[in-house]
Amino acid sequence: MIETSDRGRSAGAPPSAIAAGAEGSPGLRADAERNRERIVAAAQEVFAEWGLNAALEKIARRAGVGIATLYRRFPTRANLIAASFERKMADYAAAAEHALDDPDPWAGFCWLINKFCAMQAADAGLKDLITMRFPAPSPAEELRNRALQNLEQLIGRAQRQGTLRSDFVSTDVPMLLFANAGVVTATRDNAPDTWRRFTAYMIDAFRAEHAHLPQEP
Repeated sequence: MIETSDRGRSAGAPPSAIAAGAEGSPGLRADAERNRERIVAAAQEVFAEWGLNAALEKIARRAGVGIATLYRRFPTRANLIAASFERKMADYAAAAEHALDDPDPWAGFCWLINKFCAMQAADAGLKDLITMRFPAPSPAEELRNRALQNLEQLIGRAQRQGTLRSDFVSTDVPMLLFANAGVVTATRDNAPDTWRRFTAYMIDAFRAEHAHLPQEP
């Protein structure tokens, strides 16, 4: 029989204190951390397969937890996305740093654009990630800001080298990734490597000698 009365409660201890003590016990802390890890791992898989609008119930089922547990750990979708993509954002930041270390700015720029597009092609969630605003402050947001700073430095170096068109700006990269996301989605089943050809065309268009934008109407 389950005890539902207050007879087992320590004298003088309010319910909140009892709950806080239980929540803080080592066994429950370990369980909570394991739940968090399972939820993050499941979210990474589901977001990669279905994109960032995937149902959170699907993530909870894959993690083997209830939806209430998921929301207790991650009150908003943005919180869950930030935790799930922290490693991906670290990869973005590391790629930008690697490209910046290349002594040839144009070579570094081309490598970085290819890398970004390849990462996006491998993970459906990344096509939406570029438009997300993470909860601030958060490690994911800090990593994205670091990647952006390195990208802007790389763009400046390539333009001073005379190889990258002078009107290219950092916000052109999200525009490229939006277009690449469309190519990836449309060709994923029948021609999954089409994004490579598209990326090569776009990189060639970024060369300084091709800097002839049509006039706006």
